[in-house]
Amino acid sequence: MPKDPAIISLGPITSFNEVLNLLPNSIPKDLPSPAPDHHFWDHPKQSTNGVHAVTPPPHNLTNGTSGAPTASEVRFRNQAQVTNLNGTRESRLTLDKGNSSHFRVDGSTDGYPFTTGLRHARTAPVDKSHEIPAFGPHTTEADGPQSKAHAKIRSYTDDPTTKEFPRISKPVELLRNEYDCVVIGSGYGGGVAASRMARAGQSVCLLEKGKERWPGEYPSGFVDAVKQLHVSGDFAPGFLTGAMVEAGDPTGLYHLICGKGQNAFVGNGLGGTSLLNANVFLEADDGTMRLPCWPKEIRENGLKELEDYYKRASNVLEPEEYPKDWPELPKLTMLERQAAALGWKEKFKRVPQTTRFKGGPNSTGVEMYPSALTGMDSTGLNDGSKSSTLVNYLADAWNWGAEMFCQCEVRYIKKHPDPKVEGYLVFFAWHGSERSAFKDNLYEDLMWVHARKCVFLGAGSIGTTEILLRSKKLGLTMSNKVGLQMSGNGDILAFGYNTDTEVNAIGRQYPSPYKPVGPTITGVIDCRDQDNALDGFVIEEGAVPKALAPLFQTMLEMMPGNQVPQGEGLVEKVKHVLAQQGSRFLGPYFSKGSIERTQTYLIMSHDSNQASLTLKDDKIVLEFLGVGRSGHVEYLNDVLKRATHAVGGTFVNSPFYAALGQQEITVHPIGGACMSRDGTGEHGVTNHYGEVFTGRGEETHHGLIVTDGAVIPTALGVNPFATITALAERSVEYAAKYRILEEIDLKTKNEVLDLFAEPYQLVGGKKAIQRKNSNKVNDATDLIKATRAAKANGFGFSEVMSGYIHVGKGLEGDKIEDYQTAARTARGLCEEARFFLSVKAWDTHTIVNRADHRAMLTGTFTCAGLKGSPFMVQRGDFHLFSTDQQAPGTRNLTYDFDMTSTEGIEYHFNGYKVVNSSVALGPIRFWTAASTLYVTISETRTGKVRGRGMLHIRPSDFLSEIFTLNPSGKNLWAKVSSTVSFMSFFARQSAALFLAPFTWQQYPSVSYSGYINDTSPDQTIKIVAIDGVQTLLHVWEPRAPGIETKNLFMIPGASVDQQIFALPTIEVNAVNYFTRAGYRVFVTVHRICQLRVAENNWTTYDARLDIKACYEWIRQEHGPDPVYTIAHCMGSVAYSCGLLDGTIPASWVKGISCSQVFCHPIWSTLNMAKVLAGPIPFDKLYAMFGGSWFSCSSTRDDSYFQQLVNQILRFYPDSREEICNNVSCHRSSLVFGRLWNHRNLNQATHRQINRFFGGVNMTLLHTLMQQGYRGTVTCNGPLFTPLTAPSNLRRLKGIPILLFSGSDNKVLTPEATEKTYGILRDTFGPEGYSREVVRGYGHLDCWMGRESYKDVFPMVRSEVDRVCRGEGWRWKEPDWKNDWRDWKNLEMSGGKKEGKKTV
Repeated sequence: MPKDPAIISLGPITSFNEVLNLLPNSIPKDLPSPAPDHHFWDHPKQSTNGVHAVTPPPHNLTNGTSGAPTASEVRFRNQAQVTNLNGTRESRLTLDKGNSSHFRVDGSTDGYPFTTGLRHARTAPVDKSHEIPAFGPHTTEADGPQSKAHAKIRSYTDDPTTKEFPRISKPVELLRNEYDCVVIGSGYGGGVAASRMARAGQSVCLLEKGKERWPGEYPSGFVDAVKQLHVSGDFAPGFLTGAMVEAGDPTGLYHLICGKGQNAFVGNGLGGTSLLNANVFLEADDGTMRLPCWPKEIRENGLKELEDYYKRASNVLEPEEYPKDWPELPKLTMLERQAAALGWKEKFKRVPQTTRFKGGPNSTGVEMYPSALTGMDSTGLNDGSKSSTLVNYLADAWNWGAEMFCQCEVRYIKKHPDPKVEGYLVFFAWHGSERSAFKDNLYEDLMWVHARKCVFLGAGSIGTTEILLRSKKLGLTMSNKVGLQMSGNGDILAFGYNTDTEVNAIGRQYPSPYKPVGPTITGVIDCRDQDNALDGFVIEEGAVPKALAPLFQTMLEMMPGNQVPQGEGLVEKVKHVLAQQGSRFLGPYFSKGSIERTQTYLIMSHDSNQASLTLKDDKIVLEFLGVGRSGHVEYLNDVLKRATHAVGGTFVNSPFYAALGQQEITVHPIGGACMSRDGTGEHGVTNHYGEVFTGRGEETHHGLIVTDGAVIPTALGVNPFATITALAERSVEYAAKYRILEEIDLKTKNEVLDLFAEPYQLVGGKKAIQRKNSNKVNDATDLIKATRAAKANGFGFSEVMSGYIHVGKGLEGDKIEDYQTAARTARGLCEEARFFLSVKAWDTHTIVNRADHRAMLTGTFTCAGLKGSPFMVQRGDFHLFSTDQQAPGTRNLTYDFDMTSTEGIEYHFNGYKVVNSSVALGPIRFWTAASTLYVTISETRTGKVRGRGMLHIRPSDFLSEIFTLNPSGKNLWAKVSSTVSFMSFFARQSAALFLAPFTWQQYPSVSYSGYINDTSPDQTIKIVAIDGVQTLLHVWEPRAPGIETKNLFMIPGASVDQQIFALPTIEVNAVNYFTRAGYRVFVTVHRICQLRVAENNWTTYDARLDIKACYEWIRQEHGPDPVYTIAHCMGSVAYSCGLLDGTIPASWVKGISCSQVFCHPIWSTLNMAKVLAGPIPFDKLYAMFGGSWFSCSSTRDDSYFQQLVNQILRFYPDSREEICNNVSCHRSSLVFGRLWNHRNLNQATHRQINRFFGGVNMTLLHTLMQQGYRGTVTCNGPLFTPLTAPSNLRRLKGIPILLFSGSDNKVLTPEATEKTYGILRDTFGPEGYSREVVRGYGHLDCWMGRESYKDVFPMVRSEVDRVCRGEGWRWKEPDWKNDWRDWKNLEMSGGKKEGKKTV
């Protein structure tokens, strides 16, 4: 608000003075008498430094009672004077105190501040009316005192339930493999590069170490600030040797770098240190720019060389001075007063700064807000007024398509390993997803991105220099000057403690609108106009952020070397003591206290530029010994001491200077990759455009350009960011012209940006540049957008697994033992492997409730045996406890992703953890299963397997993994809900496996599932046996054009039907297999199969009649040629009965393959126990309670007895691996023994066992028990006469017979086929007889197993082919993996009754 020109001041006539005037005898005689101020009208004259002259010619023009001047250039002034004891009069600094009396020209008095409560700035408004930029529809002036709410943005949306802020950076999950340009850092240099390259039409990736924060998200209190503090470096106070320190979050907003002699404070975050600086936009002086350390291209032109680039930077950053019609700032007034005391009043001025003092969109279209004058710039402004690069250059880069990624700490750069590929690989550590919990892996397993054309280093002087130093150590050639010629920009921090006037320089999160603090820096004493540029310096006032306020007084009073003012009287001393105690007991914001009377100083000057940065144990060491003990520093400290004493304060050095052995701290580190003064690497690291030299000569790394303060070869003696920005604009212009060969579009303007919408909001509707869609980026982007739009809660964690993977040719097999063998081989060859992956579920509801429980994988994979490590893993698939469709009762944790080598070659990684019933009640087993990953690596394009092995989670890595669990949500409750949901799901799944015997049982389902293979018969025949019993015969025609058709008869066992050979739930069943091999397949469903008639007490001996009837039909329909027969289990027993007793003529039989048994059934140990245990046989015992029929199926509504049986069967004795909760599986095991190894079935088959099994009558069961007990096939009871007499066996002579058993058969022992095999060989000789044991298989899984077509069927078919087609027959199997679908639609190749003919 402008000060009314009619207000006059009568000098220091305060309320206290008026009281003393009532007591004339109490006034000390040595005090000067106040004299009335002299007033006059004047035309203010602008001095060279922007301060109005004080002695213009007087005028006597008035404008009525208001006292307003008749012309805008006329102003009412006063000249305050005092009368000394000797009667002389002298001018003094006008002290316009808040409690001074004021009189109007018309004679009325006003002893109080204005009704708004605000005091006006003492300096009058600008001299005359002038033009300013026209207001747009969004532009607003700040009005009167605003509420405290304006000091902090709560949310950028209208949703009152959530704090929502823009996010212009992207999740690292959306990072592409390569870009045209990669920008490192997001301060002024990085921001310029990102914006300009994006405007040049380049694909841009920006990597920032810190996080993205917007106004409203910055810390303000001490506790919050400490959480954001990262301390590192070599802490070496005074004469001590020092020690390396590392504490806090590396991505924290504040980074304190300890050094020897010199310390530095910088910022991390999207926006870099621009988030924390004091916004002062001052150009370097011409003398400094002409120093001999600059390249001749710059020093010969001096400041003029950067003139256009300063202007370009100014157009974007829009600096302006603190408005003169805004509230008076005591700290600014104090600095002006001190300037006068030092004799430098003409050098005082207000600084141009990039703080906004009006609302509306800035130069790049981002909505800004007027400053709330909090004084919190150095910890982050929450009021939306700070013009950091986040809201200009970076927002512009985002709008032009640049992709920015946070928490990415670049470690080093190297040239692309393929000499045919241009560009650089930028390696970085990703701190997201709490990956820093893995301290050993964070900086070892680095991610990378390929920059095809340019890399711009804008990580700040220290960050850029560190990257270059490490890159040099790792093989990137460059000048030996890297890390040298660094400077702290001559920064000096000090304080004027407990002055005689309120300064109000302690930042407040919510300042009173009637007592604002102001921007951190608003004024400067500019002393750079010196004969020797190195003598120049500036003094600026500052503000202490609220975070330091609680410790500030203690720090100031405890600092050694404090210099109190001399010659104070008793009254002044008492006032000082009272002020100290006031702050101590009433807090730092007590208006009369010592802290509120403390001035903060920041000096920028010139030092010797002899600081250095080196790497020690791969960590930076900053060193600048003696910088704080130089004569120049002592002189500047003396200047500050005099300025402090002039206002009655105590001079206090910074804690680093006073307590740590005269060390300095800088907020403006510069140098380290300096421009060379002679254009070679002999005297610098870069050329005058910032392009890095390859060595000591003139040659540069094309496109490797430094754009930050690291290139500046000398201290600037002023705030450097304006110069850094100008130099960056110059360098980027060079890169566009000579490296990118594109023009930067500086003309197209942005619309007012909606930061929650899509980019490319450009005036004129300019189209977005299309980028290459690599690695499913668009799909991942859509997923993330959808979940964010739905405000879904997410969950994530990171994981490290290590082990051994063997890479080689000819790797075969994918069973567990194959992985184990490969891992042992790799261990011997030192082929170590490891991945460091972050798992992100963008929607916790999805990963918990979807069947595949899917999340996204991002990270790295390294493998010693595979060229191109580290491999980038992007947008991979993770499945948590997904149901393994290939193994019943099994849950898998799968890792499936494509990965890219540093050479650009893509491989596919497939890994899975197997957690099944084997972990039941076994903690160690559970840990082993959940921490073991079976890995296959293949070529992405060809699918060729390149490697196989195993990875494991080490206990220490698992402990770290726990600390990476990271929920996401719009508020605390959402995060808690997400965590509970995810952890509950994990606990339920784990408990279901760990407590498998006690989980809910699985009863038959109503709906069909997993019927993927329709193998319904081509013909079904009703067969009537000689005793009138009706059964079925199913027929399938061959699907093998060009192959002669042969007939194949298949006989299933008891309780099942044709489905065991034509199973619809596996990819390739026996019928598919043999019909593709040219066989017409017949399958009988005899009277002890899954038929209603099976309840009528029929036995295996009776079933031989059905088999004979089928033979008769086949011979009648398809000719009298003998037929090859395959028989399984009790079907084989029934078949042997018919052959042995002559019911079935041997001449009808071409050959036989017997599965599990033929004519000598021998029960397994557990089945034999059922026969022998107890006084009552099992069948009799069951019949007493359950009746004459045992069903393999049951329901929850079954009889109490059957339900009791179901519950008892939970504890059926078997190995851990075979525990399941399927009721039908349990009941089948009870009556027959365990019929399979569960790992050989798939989930769909096991889930629907009830559809493939019927039951057994007690007569049949009794017969089977008798046969197993006797070890031979028999006729029916009660005699159970054996049928294996020698006379009967002779009927088998001349029939080729193959016998095979599963090695893990728990129904009939493999000895059953061994005994028959021995008897046949002993009786007829070895010719025509063979026996096989199928490793890893049990009983019925030989036919129903998901991979039987690979492990069992070829062995049987080979024998069938040998017998039916001759020894020389060779059949080439189809590509079953890719060619098993649509069997039903294949062309039939066998005609009815065609017999031997080829169709």
